[in-house]
Amino acid sequence: MNENKFRGRGANLNPKNRFERLSVEDFSFDDWSDFDEPEINNLPTEYFVDESKTVIAKNDSYDVGFDYSFNPYRGCEHGCIYCYARPTHEYLGFSSGVDFETKIMVKPKAAFLLEQEFKKKNYRPDIIIFSGNTDCYQPVEKKLQITREALKVCLKYGNPVGVITKNALIQRDVDVLKEMAELGIVSVTISVTTLDKDLARKMEPRTSTLEMRLKTIETLARNNIPVGVNVAPVIPGLNDKEIPGILKETSDRGAEFAGYIMLRLPYSVKELFIEWIKREFPERASKVINGIKSVRNGKLNSSEFGIRFKGEGELADTVKNLFQISCRKYGLNRRMFNLTTEHFKSDFTEQLQLFG
Repeated sequence: MNENKFRGRGANLNPKNRFERLSVEDFSFDDWSDFDEPEINNLPTEYFVDESKTVIAKNDSYDVGFDYSFNPYRGCEHGCIYCYARPTHEYLGFSSGVDFETKIMVKPKAAFLLEQEFKKKNYRPDIIIFSGNTDCYQPVEKKLQITREALKVCLKYGNPVGVITKNALIQRDVDVLKEMAELGIVSVTISVTTLDKDLARKMEPRTSTLEMRLKTIETLARNNIPVGVNVAPVIPGLNDKEIPGILKETSDRGAEFAGYIMLRLPYSVKELFIEWIKREFPERASKVINGIKSVRNGKLNSSEFGIRFKGEGELADTVKNLFQISCRKYGLNRRMFNLTTEHFKSDFTEQLQLFG
């Protein structure tokens, strides 16, 4: 069995970038040097400034479930080996492997840019998902607080937000989220992949522990902040049988809604995941690989709209039925949390009212 060359990291290699390599200028955050991140095997996390001029990304895929997303970072130190967003790092000249979790692009002006969008006369309020291609509460957020400032901007203007994270750091922002919840403009989804601590440590090495995520759900629910769980990804032959247990545990802690996503392996994520499963679970690798193919029509990935998130075939139907039965059993998805845009008020709107 091959060993992981980089302890504490998800990926064990850097697949070749499918695009031409770009030049990226390093940026030293001297005033953030107290961030408590140990160097592991001489592979520290590096941070680069992202000079993007806009921060709201428009989604044109009808099956995603939302139209707009906000990503204050690119790349993610959580290091989840299965992350479908890994290939996006190749657009930056990096690799989807170790680079994705060790070379993080930071948008220090993200909250300011978000406010500028809200101020535009042609802006129409809509739900914005934090995050989509990263985790907005990954470790460096503890120091930078970019996500917190962006949430405060959304609260100020009354723009609805759906937060998706697997990091307990979101508890820090309960004060802001509670105010947003009182207006009906926020919901939070905590991703839970497994109840197996050893599997979690290997599969998503720098995320919050299961117990911390469960405590996060408790904290949010206790503060009347709508919170649910996303069982993602479901990996056939590895964690699919855990669906009932995950839904029971999270429901017991206060989760009110739930969803799931079948494992997706776009581009080089296939290579990374296959190397990982053979390295960490050689005795189960064949079963897992065959399970993935069984829900992807004989392939390791499918990108067709409508089936890419749930898969297809007998096993995919079994997972769907197991999920739905478990949701009914544990009282999940009994009511919808529809976020409202009625509280949105831009500077331009206030000006019209003054002269109206």
